[in-house]
Amino acid sequence: MLYCRLKYYVKLSAAVDDFLSYSLTATKYVLILLSLAILVRCLRSMLSEKYESEVWAYIRLGRELLPATHWENIIGRSRSADVRIDRKGIGRVHAVLKRSDNGVWTIYDVFSRRGVWVNSIKVGPRGMNLDTGDVINLAGTTVRFQDITTAKRQKLEAQRTVPGKSVSPFGTLLELTVFELFLLLQHTMTAREEHIASIALAFAMLLALEWACYLSMRLMGRSGFEVETLAFYLTALGLSVAASSTPGDMYKQILLMTAAVVLFLLMGWWLRSLHRTTLLRMTVGICALALLALNVLTSDAVFGARNWLDFGGYSFQPSELVKVAYLYVGASTLDRLYRKRNLLAFIAFSAVCVVALALIGDFGTALVFFTCFLVISFMRSGSIATVLLAVAGAGMAGVLAVSMRPYIGQRFASWGHVWEDIYGAGFQQSRAMSAAAGGGLFGKGAGSGWLKQVFAANTDLVFAMVCEEQGLIIGICMVLAVLAMAFFAVRSARHGRSAYYAIAACGAMSMLMVQMALNVFGSVDILPFTGVTFPFVSRGGSSLLSCWMLMAFLKGADTRRGASFVVRPVKTIEEYEVVYDAEKDDYDYDDDGTESGD
Repeated sequence: MLYCRLKYYVKLSAAVDDFLSYSLTATKYVLILLSLAILVRCLRSMLSEKYESEVWAYIRLGRELLPATHWENIIGRSRSADVRIDRKGIGRVHAVLKRSDNGVWTIYDVFSRRGVWVNSIKVGPRGMNLDTGDVINLAGTTVRFQDITTAKRQKLEAQRTVPGKSVSPFGTLLELTVFELFLLLQHTMTAREEHIASIALAFAMLLALEWACYLSMRLMGRSGFEVETLAFYLTALGLSVAASSTPGDMYKQILLMTAAVVLFLLMGWWLRSLHRTTLLRMTVGICALALLALNVLTSDAVFGARNWLDFGGYSFQPSELVKVAYLYVGASTLDRLYRKRNLLAFIAFSAVCVVALALIGDFGTALVFFTCFLVISFMRSGSIATVLLAVAGAGMAGVLAVSMRPYIGQRFASWGHVWEDIYGAGFQQSRAMSAAAGGGLFGKGAGSGWLKQVFAANTDLVFAMVCEEQGLIIGICMVLAVLAMAFFAVRSARHGRSAYYAIAACGAMSMLMVQMALNVFGSVDILPFTGVTFPFVSRGGSSLLSCWMLMAFLKGADTRRGASFVVRPVKTIEEYEVVYDAEKDDYDYDDDGTESGD
């Protein structure tokens, strides 16, 4: 009888094991299908919908109306000018037309040879405010400034496309919810019993955060949610990495996720006022430099680098928070790059940041900062020569750094030769490539990999860890999610309201793109191993906070109607129609018959 009972329990246990094995295999395919569906829906919504420029004022040149589609418009004969006037004597970049938060327009002379005159008064270094009807003389060419009325602004806003009509953000978020539930299901099948409750609570909190964020946006009348969806998708993968490698820290992960989303919303609220934002750029810059100085003077070296500061029993990475401050200061300075002192101040600020990062040994982050500097500088200056000079200077600084820091030279020496020293310089990367290859296309399942036991697997080697547990397909989806946000930033920048939002968004995505490339290619030995985190996915509170705060800059650049929570929406009047009559050279308002012309 005892033998029969034992045989029964053995068969039952085998049946349970088989069921769990089949269930785990099924979840792998479901997760891949959901990842592809989420990406396709977000890409369709972000890249296929119309991106119409907003019109804020007009420059009247004879019978031609030239729209001012930004809050900072370059006037000149260059093809890249926002308001192009191809007339003799006008410089390639002749003047800048700028709008303040309260709707006041100011024109600045950008060191033109023949100057800028408004109503026969020469524009000085501080610029000159404009009113509707003011006559502007640009090197002998006369134009007239015309601001638009509130009614006209409402009409133009009503004509713009509302995002989310072709692809419902609710449906995409519902798919992401199912993805996270299946990810949690995998962990419940592989995690130790004492960790299941905390892992389930962490995923429940993530679900609550994303739905609360979505409902808040809907209550504010916002319709675009693709940026947040992709960020939550990557955060879910990051939570899975933390649950696999450090399941005992789930409560800490809950606090970090909550703080990250709250900071994202607070940053969006703060960026609503450009005047308030630029007013504090000096304070933010000083705080960033003080934080780096504290890091240089007080931190201890770990594996050749002094990246961390300990505070109250917790450690954080100052360079991650300085990324946000760097963009905050850089974009608010470069929105008026035609002021030479602003350019020099930003170059000095950038140099101090990079030197401080070099002193603490964080050369991967220093490279991220330098790339961001090139991107945001070129966006306003357009000078290839300046960029090449900066690259040459960085190259010489890199050679000097390698000669002064032997461990950096060792990393370069092992680049492409990790298999020759698998127990030395190539230990981490050789294990990472073996684990990623072992995961195949579909992975071993959440928590089932062995790479998590290798040092820095959940941070610097996280791409390989995800590939091992979730498969190469989801690893590629992870990369495509960052690329989708980058393409979105570039596309939005062309129609951006303010240069601040456009520069900050492109700068933020350049940081995240370089981080992603260094993490992915460094893990598989295509690039030297620099120890840089993968955005949102690598374990680490400082990195997660900075990534979500950078998303606020990207969200601010979204100019689609009702999509950005950074800029206050304009109430529209759908029935209000304005027709421009080129023959009469005026505006005909259908509701009251009044006209406005020269």
